[in-house]
Amino acid sequence: MEKYVPDLYQKDVFSINYDNLISRGLKFLIFDLDNTLALISEKKANSKIIELFQELKYKKFKLMIASNSLNKRVKAFADELNVNYICNCKKPKSKKLEEQILYSKFKLAEIAIIGDSMLDDVVCGNKIGITTILTDPLGKKEFPFAFIKRQKEKRIQKKLRDNNLFTKGRYYE
Repeated sequence: MEKYVPDLYQKDVFSINYDNLISRGLKFLIFDLDNTLALISEKKANSKIIELFQELKYKKFKLMIASNSLNKRVKAFADELNVNYICNCKKPKSKKLEEQILYSKFKLAEIAIIGDSMLDDVVCGNKIGITTILTDPLGKKEFPFAFIKRQKEKRIQKKLRDNNLFTKGRYYE
């Protein structure tokens, strides 16, 4: 069950204390796109996300988007935010992300993945051995295949709550 437990849990990307991440030695932040940075209905980054990414770059973080979505959608956001990206990532499979991490030259202890899915983002990050930061999904609307994963995620969260490993809505750093 530990593979589903994130290292940190926050309401959204704006609630994360990035200065604390710096003090933990984190330097490279990998963001999920759908329902983490943007609603699935959004076609481009909103002003709050653009401002957040500018602030994080000012703090000297290397930033990337790693999404299971297809190239056209991910590229549009990455280009607007001026960051590298991986599309069709196939999380929780970790091969594409591990290749990018090797290429980046960062140590695993310096990298975090930030996303809204235990089954994709947290499992992938825990498998690789990087810091995992879970956020609540931005919206209730999902791509059709994600609905099935969310149902499974709810069952897993119940088991985690029953074993005092994780409780949805109880945020922690």
